[in-house]
Amino acid sequence: MEENNELGKIITSLARKSIEYYLKEGRYLPLPSGLPPYLLNERRGVFVSLKKRGNLRGCIGTYIPQHENIAQEIIHNAVSAATQDPRFPPLQEEELPLLNISVDILSSPEKVNSLEELDPKKYGVIVERGWRKGLLLPDIEGVDTVGEQIRIALAKAGISPHEKFNIYRFTVDRYEEES
Repeated sequence: MEENNELGKIITSLARKSIEYYLKEGRYLPLPSGLPPYLLNERRGVFVSLKKRGNLRGCIGTYIPQHENIAQEIIHNAVSAATQDPRFPPLQEEELPLLNISVDILSSPEKVNSLEELDPKKYGVIVERGWRKGLLLPDIEGVDTVGEQIRIALAKAGISPHEKFNIYRFTVDRYEEES
């Protein structure tokens, strides 16, 4: 567990440094040296969530990797969460000390054939019909049933519950800054 805790500090620190650097310099953080091989050699989807005083302040991610490794995925998605989430104005530098950052590293999505294969505390979901897709991370506060999870993901995708759609599930390794 100690190793996982150390990895979590590295991951959340990378996300924070990425946001700070972008807000000050106007460009993405160059890849720091000395990162663990896991962050440099693997490609995974990553979500970065920002909370300010306990309230969501930004959340952006990818479930299909867009960059060459996890570290680059964290750098880009942290900046996007801070500056591109359409629900919020871009983050201001003075807000940084008020932020708590979490990073979810996703497993590869797997198709689900039955709702019995889902658990909103353990699995995130992706719903899909054609080009429309909606994703909900696992273990979200206030989302306690599979029905709620699917309903929210469908709404995000603009898919009616009466339409035929595919469901995929995934797990996450969640790393949160220590308060």
